[in-house]
Amino acid sequence: MQSLPTVATVPLVALRRDIKGRGTDWSIRHRFAADTREPFDDGWGTVDQIAVEERVAPATTVIEQRVRSILAGNDSPDIGFDLSINPYRGCEHGCIYCYARPTHGYLNLSPGLDFETRIVAKVNAAERLREALASRAYQPSLINIGSATDAYQPAERRLRITRGVIEVLAACAHPFAIVTKSSGVERDLDLIAPMGRARRAAVYVSLTTLDAALARAMEPRAAAPHRRLRTIEALARAGVPVGVSVSPVIPFVNEPELERILQAAAAAGATAAFSIVLRLPWDVNPLFQDWLQRHFPARAARVMARVREMRGGRDNDPNFGSRMTGQGVWAQLLRQRLDKAAARLGLARRAFELDASAFRPPAPAAARADEAPPHQRDLFA
Repeated sequence: MQSLPTVATVPLVALRRDIKGRGTDWSIRHRFAADTREPFDDGWGTVDQIAVEERVAPATTVIEQRVRSILAGNDSPDIGFDLSINPYRGCEHGCIYCYARPTHGYLNLSPGLDFETRIVAKVNAAERLREALASRAYQPSLINIGSATDAYQPAERRLRITRGVIEVLAACAHPFAIVTKSSGVERDLDLIAPMGRARRAAVYVSLTTLDAALARAMEPRAAAPHRRLRTIEALARAGVPVGVSVSPVIPFVNEPELERILQAAAAAGATAAFSIVLRLPWDVNPLFQDWLQRHFPARAARVMARVREMRGGRDNDPNFGSRMTGQGVWAQLLRQRLDKAAARLGLARRAFELDASAFRPPAPAAARADEAPPHQRDLFA
């Protein structure tokens, strides 16, 4: 097994390799790990065998879990929703910049390769949602689906967990928004479109670049840029309020495309737009910098210098109020560019207002006997 250095000691040099369809080959040691492993030659060819295994593209493992709860609360002042649902933990899209990668450490899994190959599927999400909405104490509030990991990643084609969640919300006339970079959302237009026309649903499509080669490098298993534009068209044509998320904005990588991305999205039918500057929390930082050295070695130092200018001299700024937008001259310039382009193209700069007045709670269901053991439910809730 390869050595798993700590985050603080990762050598940021282009020594890693690309695996087709994966964002990284690095099983980086998560920050909660208590041990470090090193390769050891036991005289039986173990090291050579590991080298052969590492050349084989790793398959995806889906871990099906029954969870105790599915609604996650949020009190962050810079996020425009109070409740969210993430049907999956980990994401096979493999986006190298994903700020959710460090959460795999809570499962004792690597935020690197494990995050995109060990996917936890919350198979009873619809049941738990129905129970939550049936509670007498529940007050309807916008629910965001896929705020951390994509609700329409490849596993959804078979498991249909996200569809089950939307079926519950549609039956209750409960407002929801979806953030996705997958064309899989089109499968559920029969549910989303009527809700969208009633201003109870909206979809935000993440479009980070129009360059197919760059998209394959940054987001190896997500839909190609032209396919996402077709998804925006399909959603808009069906009457669904659709926005575009140009996130993250990475200086000197996709940042020069900002106006062109907004123009393409508006032409496809998007009517709102937002963006978030690159965030590098915890384990994302060494993973992203390793990727940057491999794919853009000539500009890597320049990219990180600009990131630090927008982050108060640090690689990452976790503070509310500035973590999404950055600070300083360059962050202000990005906001001005976004605002001016959005105004010119008729793109709203605020979230769609959705209607919760027609909400009707579902009938309460009897408690299920096959509920997961407490230790599993706590871990995967």
